[in-house]
Amino acid sequence: MDCLFCKIAEGTIPSNKVYEDEKFLVFHDIQPAAPTHVLIIPKKHIATMNDAEGADFELIGELHKVAQEAAKKLGIAETGYRLINNCGPDGEQSVYHIHYHLLGGARLGALTGISSSHA
Repeated sequence: MDCLFCKIAEGTIPSNKVYEDEKFLVFHDIQPAAPTHVLIIPKKHIATMNDAEGADFELIGELHKVAQEAAKKLGIAETGYRLINNCGPDGEQSVYHIHYHLLGGARLGALTGISSSHA
């Protein structure tokens, strides 16, 4: 499989990691759209939110807990943050491996243009 995020998850492509366990990886976005901008991915390859099924929804629920913990670790939990999932071409998804953008560190306002190409 030629998936950028699978390669990052397996360590073939380096990343600036914030958190990692057996199911998830959190790493800094290489083109941040906010002072704090990390990506949260499951290590299991799921192309889009529309491809999630069965036990994937439990994994996605756990991903939200990882997001909460990452926000605490990054010091943005108290002031607030945004959690974004882009799905499909109209949602500006360009890396087809389900992932969430966790953004914070400033008042975000009406943020637009967050796409997987920032990964």
